[in-house]
Amino acid sequence: MTRVKRGFKRVQRRKRMLKFAKGFYGAKSRLYRSAKEAVAKALGYGYRDRKARKRDFRRLWIVRISAACEINQTSYSKFMGGLKKANVTLDRKMLADLAVRNPEVFSQLVAVAKS
Repeated sequence: MTRVKRGFKRVQRRKRMLKFAKGFYGAKSRLYRSAKEAVAKALGYGYRDRKARKRDFRRLWIVRISAACEINQTSYSKFMGGLKKANVTLDRKMLADLAVRNPEVFSQLVAVAKS
């Protein structure tokens, strides 16, 4: 068998990996092995946190809606149940935005949910 030195392909692969690691701190952006480990870890964190971001935002919206409900003398669960019975199809993101930016409109929604 002939000897293969892997010149061009190896250089291309390493160059691509170091390009992914651009902006990392210290050796993680300069040394191939460290960069490869750091990039693998970063990609894993990115995948995990794209899922977690959705949970985090939902949690934030629920906290904001709940706080606005307390101001209007009702609980979050009663408010959401009342909206469902009244066939109001606003999602939590919109409700949280209304609670922060338009408290008077949110108060009207609370009245709809109570009735």
